[in-house]
Amino acid sequence: MEYLDFELPIKELEDQLDKCEIIGQESDVDVTNTCKQIEKKLEETKKNIYKNLTAWQRVQLSRHPNRPYTLDYINAICGDSFLELFGDRGFKDDKAMIGGLGKIDGQSFMIIGQQKGYNTKTRQYRNFGMANPEGYRKALRLMKMAEKFGVPVITFIDTPGAYPGLEAEERGQGEAIARNILEMCRLKVPIICVIVGEGASGGALGIGVGDRVLMMENTWYSVISPESCSSILWKSWEYKEQAAEALKLTSADMKKQKLVDDIIPEPLGGAHYDRETTFKTVQQYITKFYNQLKDLSTTELVEQRMDKYSKMGEYKE
Repeated sequence: MEYLDFELPIKELEDQLDKCEIIGQESDVDVTNTCKQIEKKLEETKKNIYKNLTAWQRVQLSRHPNRPYTLDYINAICGDSFLELFGDRGFKDDKAMIGGLGKIDGQSFMIIGQQKGYNTKTRQYRNFGMANPEGYRKALRLMKMAEKFGVPVITFIDTPGAYPGLEAEERGQGEAIARNILEMCRLKVPIICVIVGEGASGGALGIGVGDRVLMMENTWYSVISPESCSSILWKSWEYKEQAAEALKLTSADMKKQKLVDDIIPEPLGGAHYDRETTFKTVQQYITKFYNQLKDLSTTELVEQRMDKYSKMGEYKE
């Protein structure tokens, strides 16, 4: 297990507990009470740390290297039923954007999401979860296919942003994202979006328009990352913590501003601490919100989605 800076007190207590258990196993000394005291202190420390996280600490948790990625959710929730589909039928297959058909509780879904890598090799293969225009065009192709056959859409969002390279701009990165936003607004099937990690900029919006948008508890959603915001405003990355607070990018902030519909709770410590519980919770939320949408007519579905996004940003003086 890898630990973030603010998790070091937890690491120290866990190390103490391990040493205490080893002493008990290797000698005749009864260390039961000592171990219980350390366990109690460990539990209290975890609660104090994770119940009072700052915006920047939640950003760090969303990037935790042990955190489950899109394929982890798909494999856990859909099992062997997932059939991945490839290519945008125009340029090539983008490995940063995955998609395909899968079943959840017997219902077929078109599932699309950004995928990051687990080590240096796979991170390069997946382009660090940053999709090119062909990735967004592949996503749109799959969504239009789902619409044709009446299959609801689920998107898993986890990206530091769309790929900003010269070749991506040459192939129309901005147009591809804008086209997806337009087409998702008027897609005639239910769309459920789940932010499972980073939700940065247009890279997230390219698959982020839905009837229900859900955020995992320790994720963020913003037009810009705290580091980039800090570098623009203060000409340095040193103010990223202040930028994170100012951007109001946490799940609680997004819910308060009515930009997302609900927050999916995570196990104490984050999604990576108890993956099975995390997967089960996400599945329950997807099923719950799909049941709210499945009986709506096509007209009602599109009208409600349009109204939802039209009301965002409204204010009274």
